[in-house]
Amino acid sequence: MSAPAGVPASGAHGASPHEASANGPLPTSIWLPSAPCTPALCVSDPGPSVTRLLRAARLVTGIAVIAFGVSLIPLIRRFSRPFRDRLIRRWCRTILSAFGVRARITGTGDGRAARPVTGRLVVANHVSWLDIPLIAAALPGRMVAKQEIASYPVLGRVALSGGTLFVERDRLRVLPAKVAELAAALRAGSSVIVFPEGTTWCGREHGPFRHAAFQAAIDASVPVQPVRIRYGLGHRQPAEAAAYVGDDTLLSSLRRVSAVRGLTAELAVLPPIPPGTYTDRRSLARAAREAAVSRSENRTSSHPPTVPAGALP
Repeated sequence: MSAPAGVPASGAHGASPHEASANGPLPTSIWLPSAPCTPALCVSDPGPSVTRLLRAARLVTGIAVIAFGVSLIPLIRRFSRPFRDRLIRRWCRTILSAFGVRARITGTGDGRAARPVTGRLVVANHVSWLDIPLIAAALPGRMVAKQEIASYPVLGRVALSGGTLFVERDRLRVLPAKVAELAAALRAGSSVIVFPEGTTWCGREHGPFRHAAFQAAIDASVPVQPVRIRYGLGHRQPAEAAAYVGDDTLLSSLRRVSAVRGLTAELAVLPPIPPGTYTDRRSLARAAREAAVSRSENRTSSHPPTVPAGALP
């Protein structure tokens, strides 16, 4: 989960993101690896902007929609899971729309993914705070986030109320217990959402997928559901305005997203990897990464992206 206003999106160092290999930089911890992406390197040209009045209206409306949804969390939790999931999907679509982002979800037929009978591990590449409402608009579930999120104002309350599973980034000795906790949630039928890169990347390059969460899927004998996220702006791939990287703050990212014209968020729900396909977490993580990243290398193109039908309203 992303950091709050005034808190950087992730630790970053000075290397160019385009010099990173497929294996990524050395991680600072098993849960929170670092990425070379920074706003100065990756968000130098956000794109065409809307009027000041419209960007202010988007920012205020978006924050209001988030706050309204947060205030209803205690009530929503009392509903049945299917009805609760419908409300969450609608809320997340409204958040994206309020900030001027058009969401396009493919691979799910009618724009929504059916909830499986068993749990599933949903894994995705990570670009922005927008990834969270984008995934939840199609696949509501329990997020995995760093422990510090629990103490954040507003975001901490949202995370706790939403059943977030917290991990302590630098205490490797508690890792087996955390894997067991994830496995228990999966066995209980929860969809657990993980960003295995551990931090945000700008979309031109991607980090490796860490293995721990995949061990939980193996232990629980549940499918892994890869999803692919990318952001576009007309003919431009990737949309720099969406990237929330390095020492960027949530407030500056909110303002940038509110100001840009024509931002599209694309979520491709890919074929799931059935349990038993891979017996070790490294091979499973590698297969999931190949699915999620192989066609999301958002390099600049002279042609508009081809987007299948299934757009959200």
